[in-house]
Amino acid sequence: MSTDAIRFDSPAKDWNEALPVGNGRTGAMVYGGVYTDILQLNNDSIWYGTPKDRLNPDAKENLPKIRELLREGRISEAEDLCALALSGIPDTMSHYEPLGNLYILHDIAPDTEISCYQRELDLKNALCTARFTAGDTTYVREVYASYPDNVTVYKVSSDKKGKVSLRTSLSRGNITWDTRSYREQIYRNPGYNSRVGSCRNEGNDMTLMTGDTGVGFACCIKVVNKGGSFRSVGNTLIAEDADEVTIYISSDTSFYSEDYIGSAKDIVEDASRKAPDVLREEHIQDHRELYDRVELELPEDQEAVVRLFNFGRYLMIAGSRIGSQPLNLQGIWNKDFDPMWGSKYTININAQMNYWPAEICNLSECHMPLFDLIERMKPEGIRAAKEMYGCNGFMAHHNTDLYGDCAPQDTCLSSTYWVMGAAWLCLHIWEHYLYTEDKDFLKEHYDTMKEAVLFLLDMTDDGKEEITPSISPENEYYGPDGRTHTVCSGAKMDDQIMYELFSCFIRTAEVMEDEDDVVKRTSSAIEHIIPVEIASDGRIKEWRAEYEEKDKGHRHISHLFGLFPGHTITSDDKLLCDAARKTLEVRLSGGGGHTGWSRAWIINMYARLCDGDEALKHIDLLMEKSLLPNLFDNHPPFQIDGNFGVVSGVARMLLQEDKNGDPVFLPALPAKWHSGSVKGLVTYYGKKVDIKWRNGAAFDTKVYS
Repeated sequence: MSTDAIRFDSPAKDWNEALPVGNGRTGAMVYGGVYTDILQLNNDSIWYGTPKDRLNPDAKENLPKIRELLREGRISEAEDLCALALSGIPDTMSHYEPLGNLYILHDIAPDTEISCYQRELDLKNALCTARFTAGDTTYVREVYASYPDNVTVYKVSSDKKGKVSLRTSLSRGNITWDTRSYREQIYRNPGYNSRVGSCRNEGNDMTLMTGDTGVGFACCIKVVNKGGSFRSVGNTLIAEDADEVTIYISSDTSFYSEDYIGSAKDIVEDASRKAPDVLREEHIQDHRELYDRVELELPEDQEAVVRLFNFGRYLMIAGSRIGSQPLNLQGIWNKDFDPMWGSKYTININAQMNYWPAEICNLSECHMPLFDLIERMKPEGIRAAKEMYGCNGFMAHHNTDLYGDCAPQDTCLSSTYWVMGAAWLCLHIWEHYLYTEDKDFLKEHYDTMKEAVLFLLDMTDDGKEEITPSISPENEYYGPDGRTHTVCSGAKMDDQIMYELFSCFIRTAEVMEDEDDVVKRTSSAIEHIIPVEIASDGRIKEWRAEYEEKDKGHRHISHLFGLFPGHTITSDDKLLCDAARKTLEVRLSGGGGHTGWSRAWIINMYARLCDGDEALKHIDLLMEKSLLPNLFDNHPPFQIDGNFGVVSGVARMLLQEDKNGDPVFLPALPAKWHSGSVKGLVTYYGKKVDIKWRNGAAFDTKVYS
C-alpha cells in the first residue's frame, strides 16, 4: 500500500470524502462523480466584508476600573465591564468564503454499467485522478493546481476516440447533492448562482463569473477539446464526441490585482496556449522540488502514520506558497458561506500550529505567507495597543482576518480578552531565522518583533506587573466566590509567552547589534517574569492564583506552552517535566484531546518529554477518532491545524535540539518504530539531517548543509 497516495473505490458522497488540490492562492475539492463531477473552488483572498474600525472607544477609559474590580475580587463585575468596554464594535471581523463550484456533467447514459472505479490523490506528484470503465470504455480524469502557472486543470480522456462528451458551468451558491446524470435531474439549478454578480459565457469557449463580497472577484474557465465538436449555450460550455477535453480554471481578486477580471482571463488563455505536457510536467517538478526534500520510512504496520505525515506536507505545499495568504482554520479549503469560527486566523494556537512543521520539514518557503500577514497586522495592532490599552507597541487579540484586524473578536468571556496574539506570532520570526540564518529576513522583521516586545513592556511596567485583564485561552476556573470565571489577573501562559519572546528578542538584538533603550528594558524586565510554577497538587499552574479549572479535560493546555512550542520546560529539568506529565495525565483523564488539533498538541508535548510510546499512542488515537474519510483533521468540524500538528509531532519524535542547539537523534522513538529512516529534516542553522536506525538505535546519521 502506497504511503504517497489516498485512495477510494467510489466517488465522494460528500465534501468530507472529496480530495484537495491547491496552488497556494486557489484550492479545489474534487468529488470524482461519474455522471456529475464537482470541483468546489476557493480563492484565499475571498473574504466577506471590508476593513472595519472596530476598536471600542470606551476601552482605555474603563481599563483601570476593570483592573480595580479584579483586585477587589469582584470578578463577575469585571467580566461584565470587559464585555461592554473591551469588545469590538461590531464584535466580529471579516470571514472567509468560497469562490464557487464547477460542475462537469458527463454524458454517460444512466443505465451504463460502471466498473473498476478508483479515485486517488497522488501526494508525491500532486495529481488527483478518477478512473473507471463505463460499458466498454475506460475514462481517466485528472485534476491538478499549478503554482507556476496559477491555474487549475481538469482533463478528461478515454481509451476510445470520440467518447468524451460533457457540459460544464460555473456557479456560486449551495452545492447540489444530485449527482445523477443530468438527464435524470429534474431541478437542474438549485441555488447554483445565488451569490454572484454575473455569470455568462464569453465567446465560444470561456465562462466568466464575477461578484463582490467586499473583495471583488473573477473566476474564469476555458474549455479546449481535442476532436469532436464544441458549442456555447447560455452560461454552459458543451463538448461532444471528443477524444479528450481539458478545462482550465483561474481566479483573481481585487485584493491582488486592480484588473482582476482581465487577470483571470489572461491566466486561462496563457495556460491553454502552453503545451499540455509541459504545463503538467512543470507543475509536477515544482511540487516535487518541495515534497521530495523529506522522506520517511517506518515498519510496514506503521504505513498509516507515514501516509498522514506525507499528507500534511502535501497540504502545506498546496495551501501556503510565496505570494499567497497564510493557512486559515481550514487551510484554503472551505465550502461554507458562514463557516464555523469564520474560517479565520485564530491566533491563540491554531494559525501557529499550521506552521509548526514548516521549518523542521524543510518547507521554509511555505512559512513566508504568515510573515506577510504579521506585517499587515502591525499598523492595526499598534493602533489597538494605543487606543485600547494606552500602550506603545504592537498587539493582537485571539483572531485576525485578511486585512490584519487586531480588535477583539466576539464577545466571549473565555477567549476575547486575550492580548498575546502578536507576541506568539512574532516567535515565528525568530524560529525562521534559527533554522535558516537568513539575516536579511531577520532585519526586515526586527522592528515588528521589537514592537510586540514594547507592548508587553508597557503593559506590565517592564515585567513588574501581571497582564491584567487576561484569560487562559477558552478555559474557566472556580473563583473564591465558588462561581465559574474566565477573566483574571495573570495567566501563566502569558508569562511563558512573554519570557520566550523577550529571550528571542534579546538574541535577535545581538544579531542586529542593537543596544537601544527597548533592548535594555527587555534585558531588565525578563528578570521580573515569574517562571513556570508547580501547584500544590504537583501540576503546572494555569493561573497565577491557584484556581481549580472547571473542565479538567479542556482542549487548550495553555499552561504547557513552555513545554511546546516553547522551550522553558526542558527534558533536563526533571521536576518541571514530571509536573508537565502530571498536567497532561489529568487533562487526558478528564477527556482531553477530544479535538484533533488538541490531540496533535499532546503528541508534540510527549515528543518534548521524550516519551515516544505515549506520543504514538496519541497519533493512533487521532487517526481513530479525529480524521475524516479524506484524512482531513476533525475538530469537529474540519480544521486543518491538526493535520500540521501531527506532522510536527512525528518530525520531533525523530529530531530535536539540546540546549546548545545541537541535534538530538531519535529523542522520542516508540518501540513500534524499531527500524526505519528519515531523510531531509532540518535542524537549527539550516543543517539537514538523515537518520537510519535499527532495533531502536541509530546506526547511520548524516548532518549536512
